[in-house]
Amino acid sequence: MAVEAPVAEAAPEPAPKARSPRPARAKAEKREKVPLALLDRLVEAARKSLDEDKAEDIAILDVTGRADYADRLVIATGLSDRQMQAMANHLEDAFEAEGLKLRRDATQASPDWVLIDAGDLVIHLFKPEARQLYALERMWGPDSPGASAMDQTPLPDDGSVPEPGIEDDDEE
Repeated sequence: MAVEAPVAEAAPEPAPKARSPRPARAKAEKREKVPLALLDRLVEAARKSLDEDKAEDIAILDVTGRADYADRLVIATGLSDRQMQAMANHLEDAFEAEGLKLRRDATQASPDWVLIDAGDLVIHLFKPEARQLYALERMWGPDSPGASAMDQTPLPDDGSVPEPGIEDDDEE
């Protein structure tokens, strides 16, 4: 008669720790600002390039102090995939002529929206329906609710004012 050795049961794995859906941000990470003169040259190069490519309804928004990811937004409309791709390629060339070489991942595209991250300048190229759907001018434009409040009470640029809506990720 064979004796069976007792089978050791594996300890149950601990449940994974609940995580916030938002990635943790580095506390000491500080974005390096583009000098204002270069930013102005980049904005003008973008406007000129988009104008030459027959972009429609070009809007330049100053979001300094309202957005932590950029100081200027350029929004324009393209009517076809080919036009939007040409606008994105020509913008990259225009920025390189001004001394800014974009990272390889600086341009993100979907069928109706192209986003180019040039540091303190972010360009949004939309097809008409997408531009109307996302309505960035209503969110960031001069008539947006945040713009009028910012005009009345400017915030210091020394990092002493916390970002609204961002909780401290260390609390658990």
